[in-house]
Amino acid sequence: MENIFAGVKLWALLFTVLAIAACGGGTADQSQDGNQEDQLLTVVTTVSPITSIVENIGGSRIRLEGVVPEGVNSHTFEPVPSMAKLMSEADLIIINGLFLEEPTLALAESNKRDDAVILSLGDQAVTKENWQFDFTFPEAAGHPNPHLWPDPNLGLRYAELVYDQLVAMDPKNAEYYAKNLAGFRVRVKQLDEAIRAAVATVPEQNRKLLTYHDSWAYFAKQYGMEVIGAVQPSNFSQPSVKEVAGLIDQVKSLGLPAVFGSEVFPSDVLEAIARESDAQFVDDLADDDLPGKPGDPEHSYLGLMRQNLVVMIPALGGDASVMADVDVRNVFDGPSGAIYPQ
Repeated sequence: MENIFAGVKLWALLFTVLAIAACGGGTADQSQDGNQEDQLLTVVTTVSPITSIVENIGGSRIRLEGVVPEGVNSHTFEPVPSMAKLMSEADLIIINGLFLEEPTLALAESNKRDDAVILSLGDQAVTKENWQFDFTFPEAAGHPNPHLWPDPNLGLRYAELVYDQLVAMDPKNAEYYAKNLAGFRVRVKQLDEAIRAAVATVPEQNRKLLTYHDSWAYFAKQYGMEVIGAVQPSNFSQPSVKEVAGLIDQVKSLGLPAVFGSEVFPSDVLEAIARESDAQFVDDLADDDLPGKPGDPEHSYLGLMRQNLVVMIPALGGDASVMADVDVRNVFDGPSGAIYPQ
């Protein structure tokens, strides 16, 4: 009888050990998964085109959150106090720079960890010799036009700078980031070639832009166009009567077929300029408001650029049909988990 009880006790002990091991194994696996999640770089970005570019390179290997809502004037955007916590948790904070997001930069500098990195893309993408100054950003004020990303070649430079920083901070995922950068480069090249082909269909005398906001200086320089003015002055107030009259005379004398407003910021002044100069008023251009919604194939930096060219080129008398073949989807595999504030 004792032998029987001893055998039962032995089997009970073995069962308990196996059960503990199984539970322990499950806990270890869960802990490992949790550690992998904890090891993701936490990256905070500002405007949505930059968030999209970072998303394309970082993909699922970073935890990404943008802070400037789409359709908000990034020059005058004031960060809310709750963003201080987000900045304090970030490993990497990526901004456009060139004086675009000064309040957000100040918040980041005041709240970031000592080992966190602030990457200013615009300041590294172009040298001072290549800064552009214009109506909204006069050289006398010392602040250049910060809107580099409408030139896809500079958008690609942003991506390369992001790649370099991610690899420096997370070398174990270097191959993944390199693959994403290579795919992004292919799509930017396709977009660049399509833009050149589309602009070539615009009559030469029409390759001029009058816009609500000075966002197109680097784009125009790259693609042989000219920005003749912007309705929004450097202090972001309404232009003077004299300035409006001068723009009307300029549009009339040039015979421009269209002037371009903003999808986000209505401008009665620009609409009046168009009416008085017999030009079409087109208010569908967007600086940093990505088309569609997060998760949509066209909700990307590349989608933003394609949409703008589809609007701009026909209004100037050209043919934008080549833009239909441009692939604007994100290049990485799987969901990224990026957060775009709305």
